[in-house]
Amino acid sequence: MINHKDTQKLRILLSNDDGIHAPGLKTLEQIAQTLTEDIWVVAPATEQSGAGHSLTLHRPLRARQHSERHFSVEGTPTDCILMAIEELIEGRRPDLILSGVNNGSNVGDDVTYSGTIAAAMEGTSFGIPSIALSQAGAIGHPIKWQTALDHAPDIIRKLIAVEWPRNVLINLNFPDVISKSVE
Repeated sequence: MINHKDTQKLRILLSNDDGIHAPGLKTLEQIAQTLTEDIWVVAPATEQSGAGHSLTLHRPLRARQHSERHFSVEGTPTDCILMAIEELIEGRRPDLILSGVNNGSNVGDDVTYSGTIAAAMEGTSFGIPSIALSQAGAIGHPIKWQTALDHAPDIIRKLIAVEWPRNVLINLNFPDVISKSVE
C-alpha cells in the first residue's frame, strides 16, 4: 500500500484521454508535483475521449518519448497504462495512478464511455491505487483548471491516508466554479 506519511517517495503515473498536449494533463502534472518528484507521464498521442476501456488490437502500439519521463502512445488510455507498466517505466511500478484532469465532468453514464475513467480502471486492475480527476465546465466558457489545481492535492493526500481497497477506483469531479467558491 502507499506510504501516506511521506508522499515524496511516491512514484506516480499520469495519463488522460485528452492527449499528451492537453491543458488538463499539464494541470495534473502540477498537482502531482506537489506530492512527489517521481512522476511518469504516458498519455495518448491524440484525443481519445469516449474511448472507454478499449484496447488497440489490430495495429502495433507505438510509443514516442518526449523527455526523460514523458511518453505518448498511439493508442487508447488503457493502452497507455499497459505500455507504461509493462514497457516504459523503469524500475518499480507506480504507487499511484492519476488520470485527467479531464476537460468536463465524468458522472452518471459518462463514466462508462470515459477514457479518463478507463485509465484509472486499468490501473486498478493492476492493483495500483488509481484516481480519475475531471474539471466540470460550461461549453463556450474557459475551463477553471485552477479549481482542480488548488483542491486536488489535499484531497489526494487525504485519500492516500485512508488507504482505500485495491479493487476500488476513485472518481473526483471538480465543480465549474472559481477555486475560492469551493468549500
